Amino acid sequence: MTAPVDWDAAARIAGRLAPPGPAADGGTLARLVDDLRTSAGRAAEQVAQISGLRPVDGRAPGDVAAVRVVDRPRWAAANTEMFAALVGGLRLPDGVPEAARLAAAGEVGGVLAVLSTKVLGQFDPYSAEPGERGRLLLVAPNVLAAERAMGVSPADFRLWVALHEQTHALQFAAAPWLPDHLRTRLADLAGDLMPSPDAARRLVERFVAVLRDVKDVGVLAVLTEDQREVFDEISAVMALLEGHADVMMDEVGPAVVPSVEQIRRQFEARRDTGAAARGPARVLRVLLGLDLKLAQYREGAAFVRSVRARVGTDGLNAAFGSVQRLPTAAEIADPDRWVRRVHG
Repeated sequence: MTAPVDWDAAARIAGRLAPPGPAADGGTLARLVDDLRTSAGRAAEQVAQISGLRPVDGRAPGDVAAVRVVDRPRWAAANTEMFAALVGGLRLPDGVPEAARLAAAGEVGGVLAVLSTKVLGQFDPYSAEPGERGRLLLVAPNVLAAERAMGVSPADFRLWVALHEQTHALQFAAAPWLPDHLRTRLADLAGDLMPSPDAARRLVERFVAVLRDVKDVGVLAVLTEDQREVFDEISAVMALLEGHADVMMDEVGPAVVPSVEQIRRQFEARRDTGAAARGPARVLRVLLGLDLKLAQYREGAAFVRSVRARVGTDGLNAAFGSVQRLPTAAEIADPDRWVRRVHG
């Protein structure tokens, strides 16, 4: 039995295909890297104060993540490591040609090369060995490109991005059972989606529909009813995590990030522009799930704000207390329903 993807090959392919970052002199790049590391350190304590979350093992908030400032190829390589850890239990039967694993590596590497130009930061709790800290990745060229494109304060924007990712680090430190829960459910879904003639046919149908600009077409088009339930469960958790991080990064206010309101306006306009893309860009957004990700941010943030208004920060943080207290997809859409179930 062997892994379904040659992960090392996927990392090499992504590294070769990832476009170079924006041009900058050595001094600018050195300051960028230093600023991002410093911002990550500042952000950890700020998030702890605003969110009310604390690591269950008693560590200081600044000690829950190993901060790594990376370029695009290194981000892609880190994600192949993360995916390998997430689906480590999946194996192909003996006799499957090596060419099939290399073909899968080509697909994964191509996707990661595209995504490597878009991701500002990421927290990876999955690839850490027992007792190790998760990795907090800050993608330096993408941060530089984004702050230039939006015309925002570099110092403020770098701290703002770090606040989002340190919120994720603290979420997993406050709920150490969460990585295993998500890993199990993702592996269940991935196992069900192993290649089959029927799955391949549905994928082709989805791609054709995207080309024709059919609305409401995406990953759901290739899922069975049982797979959809697992997908909805995972999506609800991701909406909570992403929405919570989006709210926390703004909650620090102008005392910490002076231009936070300007940054949020510019960033939402940037998101909207991407969501309105057509042609090849639209195909990529749908096939890569970028519109689903945007929905997670916004629906999750609405859930977080509504719950906090009803039961306060401690009441919201109950969602990180156990698997049973995680919101369902229906509860993300109807926060009062979660409040009634969890708080009575």
